[in-house]
Amino acid sequence: MERIYNFSAGPAVLPQQVLEQARDELLNWQGCGMSVMEMSHRGKEFMGIAAQAEADLRELLAIPANYKVLFLQGGASSQFAMAPMNLLRGKKSADYVNTGEWSKKAIKEAKKYCSVNVAATSEDKNFSYAPTQDKWSLDANAAYVHYTPNETIGGVEFHWVPQMLESGTGNVPLVADMSSNILSKPIDVSQYGVIYAGAQKNIGPAGLTIVIVREDLLGETLAGTPSMFDYKIHADNDSMYNTPPTYGIYIAGLVFKLLKHNGGLAAMEAHNIAKANVLYDYLDATGFYHCPTAKENRSRMNIPFTLKDAALDEAFLKGAKERGLVQLKGHRSVGGMRASIYNAMPIDGVRALVEHMKAFEKQHG
Repeated sequence: MERIYNFSAGPAVLPQQVLEQARDELLNWQGCGMSVMEMSHRGKEFMGIAAQAEADLRELLAIPANYKVLFLQGGASSQFAMAPMNLLRGKKSADYVNTGEWSKKAIKEAKKYCSVNVAATSEDKNFSYAPTQDKWSLDANAAYVHYTPNETIGGVEFHWVPQMLESGTGNVPLVADMSSNILSKPIDVSQYGVIYAGAQKNIGPAGLTIVIVREDLLGETLAGTPSMFDYKIHADNDSMYNTPPTYGIYIAGLVFKLLKHNGGLAAMEAHNIAKANVLYDYLDATGFYHCPTAKENRSRMNIPFTLKDAALDEAFLKGAKERGLVQLKGHRSVGGMRASIYNAMPIDGVRALVEHMKAFEKQHG
């Protein structure tokens, strides 16, 4: 079968080794006679799978003991509401940094529960950069500060972490939607109050959501918050308050083990830098293609680029598909192309894309 390289922004590719192991264990997990999808979530087999997945994630991210790890459902979009419901804690406002489509969605949802101060925005340049912290206008009374470290559509990534900010009642928690760059590099979890991420980029299949929350932020939700939206209830029940996304947790656990085996997140970061450089180096060397993202904020996960003549877009995509390069069409707000090169994308896939780009430029340039 011809190798297909899928550059979709999500759901994204999974490591081949993980897919092969999942295939081999699909009907009979480690000799127990049943699939993971058939197990009771309270049986010893699945409880062991979930516990090991959490332990491996904690090791990968060096998660401090005073943080809870939750395996939830609802995607990152559910966290747009869960964050204010759990973190306002008697306050009336929150700070948000607006760097693109996912920031905007989080802001829109938060406005249902509190006053939102947009502390900074890059909308003036079509979300092509990340505002430096000296440009932020923060509310001293904000309950928390929310930002999106990597925006998939504009290909904008923060390569620095905002500093925890002092208020009259202590540190203002930093909240991050890491859906599209979690596990792509080491991070210092202790700098955050809450990290949340949909799984379908670097962790596992769609349907699983990871939340990492500092313990002191649990237990003071807005009045009327549904039980399923209360972090403390999930924490107190080890993510088993309801039936969790069992197969997603199993696949995530396989990914965590593979990352550990391959050298952890430092090795993953080096791999991701090398992949991104293959494409960015070519984009910087040609006038036929253009990357609209500010160089200092270029994402290692999502790389948008346009052709010199947009009338050639369809021909470019058709030729790419013939080479086994799929899902390259860019978002309508940016146009052109977008290559999403999450953890599981091999460097050979990026090289194959660049070879197509070179050949297409030679033919049409």
